Amino acid sequence: MIGTRRVARYFISALMCSGLLLGLSSALARVPVNPEEATGWTEKSLSRANEYMISAANPHASEAGLGILDAGGSAVDSAIAAQLVLSLVEPQSSGLGGGGFMVVFEAANQRLRTYDARETAPQDADNRYFRVDGEVLPFWDAVNSGLSVGAPGLLRGLEKMHADGGKLPWARLFEPAIRLAREGFAVSPRLNGLLQRSEKLRESKTARPYFYDENGNPRPVGYVLKNPALADVLEQVSRQGADAFYESAIAHDIVSAVRSHPTPGALSLPDLVNYEAVPRQPLCVAYLEYELCGIGPPSSGPVTVMQILLMLTHTDILDHAPNSLEAVHLFAEAGKLACADRDVYIADPDFAPFPVDTLLDADYIAGRAALINPSRAMSDAQAGNPLGQSAGLGRDRSPELPSTTHLSVVDASGNVVSMTTSVESAFGSKIMVRGFLLNNQLTDFSLDGTDEAGMPVANGIEPGKRPRSSMAPMIVLRDGKPYMAIGAPGGPFIISFVAKTLLGVLGWDLDIQSAIALPNRGSCNYGTEIEEGTQLEALATPLEQMGHQVRLESLPSGLQGIVITPDGLEGGADPRREGVALGR
Repeated sequence: MIGTRRVARYFISALMCSGLLLGLSSALARVPVNPEEATGWTEKSLSRANEYMISAANPHASEAGLGILDAGGSAVDSAIAAQLVLSLVEPQSSGLGGGGFMVVFEAANQRLRTYDARETAPQDADNRYFRVDGEVLPFWDAVNSGLSVGAPGLLRGLEKMHADGGKLPWARLFEPAIRLAREGFAVSPRLNGLLQRSEKLRESKTARPYFYDENGNPRPVGYVLKNPALADVLEQVSRQGADAFYESAIAHDIVSAVRSHPTPGALSLPDLVNYEAVPRQPLCVAYLEYELCGIGPPSSGPVTVMQILLMLTHTDILDHAPNSLEAVHLFAEAGKLACADRDVYIADPDFAPFPVDTLLDADYIAGRAALINPSRAMSDAQAGNPLGQSAGLGRDRSPELPSTTHLSVVDASGNVVSMTTSVESAFGSKIMVRGFLLNNQLTDFSLDGTDEAGMPVANGIEPGKRPRSSMAPMIVLRDGKPYMAIGAPGGPFIISFVAKTLLGVLGWDLDIQSAIALPNRGSCNYGTEIEEGTQLEALATPLEQMGHQVRLESLPSGLQGIVITPDGLEGGADPRREGVALGR
């Protein structure tokens, strides 16, 4: 049974990577795609520091962020510098052509700020946007096309965050990325492995010359990859601010690349000129003796994580070992229920203003938790009725692709940043402009505006709308002060990755590195995923006997977190990826 599941998964994955799986059945298309391909496991120890720390997804980024902290920069400054470096060294995950969400704690005034830098749909997009000859475009055709590109939000988000919490000059924060882009960086085993597997990137006329040699071979491990085009863009933005990106020749080139694609999109210059990063009201909820805080919609991540953890307070999960059958079962069941709500209710609040606090209401949570059977799995959880009546909405189960990155920072003054950014699938739309890749975030919308029953879907595409996300950058407070910063890449798996880690630290009293390293597990209502190659594999048969539809997955999560203890800072970085936590 287990071998069959694994073979089937690898067969599907291979077809996806080769670009051959274009005619997915409706049912198969709804199975979430595994995060970026696994590239090994590197054992990592808990990092400690006394004054400040950054945990980011690549050593170059962590070093850049640490250098900014050494120079007296704030957590915001450090996060910006690290993100700009990630745009260069981790192009499969994030970059100037993408967007993200930021959660910031300001120590001086003891307040939280959250920023929505999510991409937006073009003004010419409507519910027919992904239809060709009246039929919805096959999902993978949409991904690798101009249709998938939304107006990028990252630089506007970083600029707004810097205006509120920056300490060093804006231009100073660009220096590490500019220098590295001009001098070059060594291609890592992870980047090389992903290049080998991305046939669509290899076929891209704009990206191929940068990532591959004249014979189509990926740049080898250790190859010094230089990106002078990106360095030029970064220099312009460092001098002129984000306007240099959104209102100049760079913007014209972005629009031209999208509109000249063989499957063109509708992105226009006004879409870029008019883009705004939006401050959102922080979303917080009490959990045990802590307060979980994140950003609300259009991100579904924090509210879904909160629902899972709150439901689990009505179970005895903390009485069981983290890797026990009981703990994995209860965790998966809570995930099914929370994701069922997510699939119906969460969307851009400017277009679908659903009151998410109703999903966190104590009585509602208790009612949902009562549906969890401690000895039997539910097959397919259904959304609840938090308003006491039907919302008249259909269920959005569109695939959500997982190439994303996360970083966490704590500075010497006690300011904290938790930031998750993304270009959506690995290497985004595969369209490269001036040394950076454009996102394919519009495929996070429901490609069809209705479900199978013809009910309208809240996450359908509309002009200027932001697609739903699973990104879950979070800050945990204890007695009103920051205690933890955490987040992860992974598409819909982000939710279970972050929830697992929070449960590990706050519930099971693990240190942050041990909690991150826990075998990944969970469910977003598509079956129950357990991390292959871990001790959880032994639970596959017992879980199936309980009614779970078990899927063995590699689940390379990429969690990056920091815990603030009375004795100093403790940082963790996911052993499944190449990140590192550094501090002083």
